Order: sequence, then structure tokens, then C-alpha cells
Amino acid sequence: MKNWIWVLLLLCSCSLLHASAQSTHPAEVDALQAVKASLSDPKSYLKNWIKGDPCTSNWTGVWCFDKVGSDGYYHIKDLQLLNMNLSGTLAPELQHLSHLEGLDFMWNQITGSIPKEIGNLSSLKTLVLNGNLLSGALPDELGLLANLSRLQLDENNLSGSIPKSFGKMSGMKHFHLNNNSFSGQLPVELSQIQSLVHLLLDNNNLSGNIPPQFAGLSELEILQLDNNHFVGAEIPESYQNLSRLVKISLRNCSLGGVLPDFSQMPSLSYIDLSWNKLTGSIPANRLSDNITTIDLSHNKLNGSIPGSFSDLPSLQMLSLQNNSLNGSVPAQIWHNKSLAGNARLSIDFRYNFLSDISGDLNLPQNVTLRLRGNPVCKIANIQKIHNFCDSDAGANGTTNGLTTSTVCPATACPVDQYFEPIPEAPTCFCAAPIRIGYRLKSPSFTYFPPYISAFESYITHALKMELYQLYIDSYAWEEGPRLRMDLKLFPQINAVNHTFNDSELLFIRIKYATWHFPGSELFGPYELLNFTLLGPYSSVKFQNNKSSINKAVLGIILIGVSLFAVITTVAVTLLILKWKRRQRQLSRRILSEKMSIKIDGVKEFTFKEMARATNNFNSSSQVGRGGYGKVYKGTLADDTVIAVKRAEEGSLQGTREFLTEIHILSRLHHRNLVSLVGYCGENGEQMLVYEFMPNGTLQDWLSGKSERSLSFWMRLRIALGAAKGILYLHREANPPIFHRDIKASNILLDSNLIAKVADFGLSRLAPAIDDEGDVSHHVSTVVKGTPGYLDPEYCLTHKLTDKSDVYSLGVVFLELITGVRPISYGKNLVREVSAAHKSGTLLEIIDSRMNGYSCECVERFIALARRCCEDKPETRPSMLDVVRELEDILQMAPESITMSDTTSISSSSTNLSVAYPHSSSYVSGSDLITGVTPTIAPR
Repeated sequence: MKNWIWVLLLLCSCSLLHASAQSTHPAEVDALQAVKASLSDPKSYLKNWIKGDPCTSNWTGVWCFDKVGSDGYYHIKDLQLLNMNLSGTLAPELQHLSHLEGLDFMWNQITGSIPKEIGNLSSLKTLVLNGNLLSGALPDELGLLANLSRLQLDENNLSGSIPKSFGKMSGMKHFHLNNNSFSGQLPVELSQIQSLVHLLLDNNNLSGNIPPQFAGLSELEILQLDNNHFVGAEIPESYQNLSRLVKISLRNCSLGGVLPDFSQMPSLSYIDLSWNKLTGSIPANRLSDNITTIDLSHNKLNGSIPGSFSDLPSLQMLSLQNNSLNGSVPAQIWHNKSLAGNARLSIDFRYNFLSDISGDLNLPQNVTLRLRGNPVCKIANIQKIHNFCDSDAGANGTTNGLTTSTVCPATACPVDQYFEPIPEAPTCFCAAPIRIGYRLKSPSFTYFPPYISAFESYITHALKMELYQLYIDSYAWEEGPRLRMDLKLFPQINAVNHTFNDSELLFIRIKYATWHFPGSELFGPYELLNFTLLGPYSSVKFQNNKSSINKAVLGIILIGVSLFAVITTVAVTLLILKWKRRQRQLSRRILSEKMSIKIDGVKEFTFKEMARATNNFNSSSQVGRGGYGKVYKGTLADDTVIAVKRAEEGSLQGTREFLTEIHILSRLHHRNLVSLVGYCGENGEQMLVYEFMPNGTLQDWLSGKSERSLSFWMRLRIALGAAKGILYLHREANPPIFHRDIKASNILLDSNLIAKVADFGLSRLAPAIDDEGDVSHHVSTVVKGTPGYLDPEYCLTHKLTDKSDVYSLGVVFLELITGVRPISYGKNLVREVSAAHKSGTLLEIIDSRMNGYSCECVERFIALARRCCEDKPETRPSMLDVVRELEDILQMAPESITMSDTTSISSSSTNLSVAYPHSSSYVSGSDLITGVTPTIAPR
């Protein structure tokens, strides 16, 4: 009887778990509903979008890829509403899609501003909103998206300055803000993005200088700043160090100065500096063999045309018109030029002061020369000169269409099924193509035919297709210049039903819509304009195929589970009381089995090892206690001293959550963070094992528990160490972490009194998964922390940010200066310090146990602490600014003080008396002493 009931319960629980795993997380469903409500959908694309089921993928443009999280739900990974004629606005509730990696709403008519809440999506890798009607300024909060690789906001109505915070987007590769109305200075901070490959900011209202610091962008391939207003600015000479730069386009930017020498740039293919005010001569050094385009027209260049423009094997266009060039037209540019049948060279020297030709005018086929407006056109004895001077006309290849013969007769394919003959196929085969609108946003050439074969190979290789399956129906150059193409993709010869199957369609769509094409220096960045499915593809819809059970079968299972549950309810109720202890033991054994996952760099200890290390968790080994349970000092078999945090019964979290926390902690490595040594999950226990800090907590030292006291300089170093540890959590940890419980008892001191932050990311060991599951830049719905250290704005709004940690650390700084707890005898330390500042009695509240210190340093330290404790988060400094200010204060210390203080850290002597020279006034205790060399006794 007992055995079959347990089997039945196990079947019920497994079925219910499976059922829960078939649905999207409720919070994300609510967020999707809010997104849907904020949009206007004239064609009812979103009518049946959200049902609470696993996110549906279909060809109406809604596109979601899901992954099962540790909570058993699907989570939205990618969300696309592409080219659906949607209007309305972007909902701030997007921030609740906490697992989102791709957000693509391009080519709609969405208005309004970009919600700052999108900056909370710490997992986001692509943000694509180009081709809408968005307006307003860019929120600074987008700079928090450290994992963002692609930012496309081009072709909107956005304005204002480009936020300096964008320099924090350390993972950015593709930065497209072109065709907007951005103004102001181009932020120097963008030079911090070392991964940057494409920087497109053309067609805006930017002004000021072009930052020379961009020369440090070692991965940069395309720099496109056309049609801005850098009036009088010069092209930094240092740009010649951009060894990977393929294209530099600064057309119509009001630039002055001389033309840089680009001859040392081996990858350079495209130079457009036209319509500026560049002066001086053209450098004579030979450019890269990769050069296809040189456009220096409409400037103020003088001197002669250098002969180095000859023998450039890839050159397609050389435009020097409307300058003040003189001397001869160098015929060696076209002499001995051998061009393939699909190659072309356009040479434009119009409207200069060229007076002669150094050679004949017998041009090879496909070479175009224009000389109108030069004195040479008036020399009558130069044969054929009128052919190059009488007209401005000439082939420019701006619009093209391709036609290809086929082996199929015109009537071979049934038109009503949208079938067409495959043009490049070796035999006659009719099939239904996919039609794709595709655009190269910044190609590195001006004439496409020589590169068509390379382009076809590039596309078909990425799509794992044969060459005959791709047909370029037409292409045309657009303003930019950008190259738009209409492509057709055909299924393989002898494909079933002469169409692509569903999995093939899915693969192609993913490749195009999620930017999975490999990078190409030659073709540059691309964008998908449309993905048209007609005929047999028009009704294609895909359900998420991660589930192996359809809804009908799932419904039958759920009905069966319900019947079993009714039958066994009475028996289960009786058994729960009788077998409660046995059930707990069984649960712990199952938990122990689940904890067998290995984590790199972290040791898994047995319960026996932990018991031996702590003398069976003897009370004499206990060194602390927190909301999670007790902390024990222990010694391993190899004599390593450790600290063991043992969770109590009420603090145990789920196995997945515990392992997730260990994964996070195992990736944190910084000299100012307490290191995780290992963990124990045996026998239903949850223990974290850390390095042991022999000098206890900062709170112990400030409260007088230690026999020694801390000098001002040592307090300053502790403050700096803690700040550096927290800065690492904010900026370098993956995922980033907000501590949420910074306080003096969570700052530990090692044998050298180096500060190390503990309990990072936890206010207790058992956070709720929706509260701490993705701690980076997210809204917390539950306020946790320690009274006195809590950010008042966080308490009011429940919004946890990096500035919440800044506030808490500011309270610690005040505690370091005063030696007073944050809340003592009913008084609040922050308010007391503020009152003392207003009354001019700050020196009266300084800790009397603190040894001699510089008055100026103390004042700056107090000022920093008070700024950290401002009520409004926006007025507080960032953690990076806190670190920099502390470093500046430390540098103000006389060298002998710094050296002696450092020496005293590891010294066992407490009776040393050292005299320190000074260069400014000093404070000893609370008395101001001027012009006196004090005697300070280090610890």
C-alpha cells in the first residue's frame, strides 16, 4: 500500500513539473501583455499572440526563442516584431523580460521615446529599433547594457547628445545611430569600447572635434560620420594607426586641416573625405592594394596629382573634382591597366587647374575619365581631348538589374502556385522561392559587379546552400551610399513539394533576423528589410518545438493526474503526518544526489569533512551568525583555515538556486572580495566555505572589540579596498551584482588588514529566485538590507540600483570617521553628520581613537561620504568616482606616512612611535593643531 502511493505521488509530481515547464513565466506573460497593449496593430498580427503557452514562433513577425529556466518555466530569449506596420509606443514593462537577449522592433512606425527601463535588461545582446519614428533623447541607463553587442537605432527622430555612459558598453561591436538628429560633442568615452567594429553616426548634427582617442579602437573596421558639423575640426593624424580600418567616410563634415597619410593602413579599402575644407597637398605615398574608392572631391587641395594612384589593382573610383590641383594629368593611372570584364574604373578630375597630360588618352575598356573645367581642355592639339571635356555625363552604376537566362521555357512552371524556374540551376526545376529585402549599410566598394560572385559565395556559405539556390533579382545604390538588393532563395533541386520544409525556413529566418551571418570586412554591416513568404509559405506557423508533447496529449495527462490526485488525497493526508520525518530524510537524500554537479574552481566537501574541520560544529568554533545561520571557523586536513557558513532549516533554498548562487560566487575573483573555497550539499545541508579572515570584521574594530585602533590612513585604505571590491561586483562580475547589504560587519580584514567584502549579492542565504535570480540592474520588489545602511530611495520605490550600494558604503565611510553605529540611541548617523556640518562642529564627532591625520584629507573624505549619502540617487557619485576620489585622497598623504602605515599592517609590535613630517595642517583626535609635527602611534 505504502509503496504504490509513493509511486503515484512521484508520477503526479513529475507530470505537474512537466506541465509547468510547458508555459512561459507568468511575469513575462504580463510583460508581453503590456507590450501588446502599448502597440497599435492594424493588421491584427498580435491578435492571438499571448496565451500563456510556450512562446509561439510564427511568420507574422512575432519571434520568440525560449529556454527553460531553473524555475521550470520557459523564458523569452528573443523578441521580434519586424516590419509589421505597428504604431504606438514601447512599454516600460519590457524590463520584466529578464532573460531577454534580443529585442528587434525594426521597420515599424513606433513613436515616443526609448524607455530607460530597457537599461535593466542586463542579458540583452542586441537592441534593434531602427526604421521607426522614435524621438527624444537617449536614456543614460542604456549604458548599463554591458553585454550589448549590437545597437541599431538608426533612421529614427532621436535627438539630444549621445550619453557618455555608452562608453561602458564593453561588449559593443556594432554601433549604428546614423540618420537621426543627435547633436553635441562626439563622446570621448566611446573610445573605451575596445571591441567596437562598426561606428556609424552619419547624418546627424554632431559638432566639436573628432576625438583622437578613437585611434585606440584596435578592432574598428568602419568609421562613418558623414553629414555632421565638425566645423574647423581636423582629422586626427593618429588615425593612421587604425590598422584594421577598412572604411573611413567623413563626407560633408566641415573638416579643415591637411589630409592625413593613410599609407600605413594595410586593410583600408574606402576613403571618402569629400565636401570638406581640407587644404594642402595629397600625400604621395602609395595606399593599400585593397583600395577600391578614393573620393577627395570638393575640398581645397592643391599641388599635383601623385603618381602613386597608379597600379592600385582594386581601384574602382578616383574622384578629385572641385579642388585646386595643378600640373599634369598622370596617364600612368590608366596605362597598362588590365580590367576584367566586370571591373570598372571611374576617374573624375573635373574643375581643377590641370594644364597638361603626361601620356596619351587611349583608355582601356571600362575606364571612364572626366576632365571638364580644367585648362587642359583648351589645348586643341591633344587628340580626343573633347571626348573627356565636353560633358559631365558618364556611367556611374547607381542602378542595376540582373537578368539570367534559364533552361526552362517560359510556361514550364505553374504560376498559381508561385513557382518559378531556378535561374542558375543546371536542369529545369520549378520551385517556390523565399523573397528577401536586404541592404548593405556601408560596403567598401562603389561598383558591385566585380564582387557579385564573392557576395553569392558569402551568402550561400552562411546559409549552407548551393550557389544556384541564390538569385539576385535586382540591386540599386541608395543614398549613403548603401546597396539595396532583392534576393530570391530557392530550395534544392528535387526538393519535396518543390518548397522549403519548415525546419529549413526556420534556419534561414534565424540566420537573417538574428544577425548570425559571419562578419565581412568587404560587405560591411547589413540589415534585413523584409522577409516575404508567399504562396505555399503564406500560412506557415511554427509552434515551439522544444516540447515533445502536444497540447492534446498534455491535456490527457493533466486529467489523469487530477483523477489520481482525487483518489489519493485522503491517503496522502494520513501519510504526511505519519511519515513526516522519513519524508524529510528522503528529501535530503534526493537533494544530496542533485548536488553532485561539479563546478570549476570550487571544491565540493563532504559533510564529514565539514564536521571534522569544525569539531562537529562545536559552539567554541562559532565566530558569527547572520540571517542565513551560523559561521564557524574550521581547519581542513591540509591545515587550511576556513570559514563555514551553515544554513539553518528556515534558510534552505532550492537546489537549483543554491547551485546557481555557487556558480555566481565561483566566478568572482578580486583581492577585495572574500574568496569562495567550496561548498557542501550533502545530507540536505547547504554550506558555503570561504577563506578565513583572521582580523574579523570592520565593525569589530570600530566597536572597540579589538585591543588596537585604526589610524586614519588605515581607515582610508579599508574604505578604498571595500569600494574597489564593490566596483568589481558592479562592472566586472558576470552577471553584475548589486550587493544590497553593505555594512561594517560585511567588510572583513585579512592578516594584513586588507579589506575584503563578504556576503556579496546576498542579504541572506535564501533569496527568492525572482528577487535575486538576475541581480544586475533589476528592480527588486522586496526591500532587504540592514536598517541605517538602507538607501531611502530604495525603501520608497523598491528599485535597487548601483547607487543603493553607493549610499550604504557612504554610511560605512561615516562610521569609519566617527566610530559611531548608523543607528545609535535612536539617532541616525547620516542626519547627525549633516547637522554637524551645518553647525560647523564636524571635528567634534570624529572618532577620538583615530590617530593623527591631515585636515584636508579628512574634510575631503567626509565630503565624499556625504555625497554618497544624498537622498536622490542621481546626485550620488558612481562607484568608479568613489574609487577615484579615495585614490586622490590617499595620494595627498606624505610619503613617509604611507610607507610607515603600510609597514605597520603586518607588524606585531603595538608600541612603535613614529614621527611624520608634514606639508599641511594635521588633526590629532579632535583638536586642530597647526605647524606642529605630531607623534603618531601606529597599531
